[in-house]
Amino acid sequence: MKSNQFSLGLQQHDRLQKELGGGIPRGAIVLIEGDYGAGKSVLSQRFTYGFSQEDIVTSLISTELGVRGFLDQMHSLSYHMVKPLLDEEVLFIPAEIDASGALTGGAASERKQLLRRLMEAETLWEADVTIIDTFDAILRNDPQFEALIRQNEERQAALEIISFFRELTTKNKTIILTVDPSTVDEDAIGPFRSIADVYLKLEMVEVGNDVRRNIFVKRFAGMGEQVGDRIGFSVRSGIGIVIESRSVA
Repeated sequence: MKSNQFSLGLQQHDRLQKELGGGIPRGAIVLIEGDYGAGKSVLSQRFTYGFSQEDIVTSLISTELGVRGFLDQMHSLSYHMVKPLLDEEVLFIPAEIDASGALTGGAASERKQLLRRLMEAETLWEADVTIIDTFDAILRNDPQFEALIRQNEERQAALEIISFFRELTTKNKTIILTVDPSTVDEDAIGPFRSIADVYLKLEMVEVGNDVRRNIFVKRFAGMGEQVGDRIGFSVRSGIGIVIESRSVA
């Protein structure tokens, strides 16, 4: 019988799967929110690698890393991605945005139509799980979304995108979005918080010379086992994510 969760794998490597109740729900919208440096990208990378080890086809869009940077970053965390990429278990799409707010590459007339290009990329959505890191970079640089924001139509702009995501979740696909809330208007991000089936908020705390991070579980619909309200973790070179035995407030 098929599980209602996508397994995060790596049970012998870290305890993330256990801490998140057995995995990420199928057919869900997942919002991971946190300021710069809180750990959104590394959590996305951990999810991607773990899914690949469980034969879960994953698409990852990064607005910050090119292919070489992505492979180097994953290698530094001992998340070896060359084979999953070659085996087409993972589709990595660099969506680097230049200083003008346009996607690098592509026809000049289309480079800023970020959301439209995203939704029309059919191959991207064929995966079981699609991760967009960071989604706010696409939102704030799309001219049509910006125009609706200027007209105080933030909710309408968000609902059009949410409707597209919801249609995908009816096909048992899961969408994971990372967002830096300091870069977008509260009214623009609010609808995504409201409809997210899983809403995780990341915070970073400095303790002496150490940097520790917390995942605050604000909502977790469709959980397998019980999920706690706070998960402490750190990021270590050559190891990846390490779940801490005690969270730091």
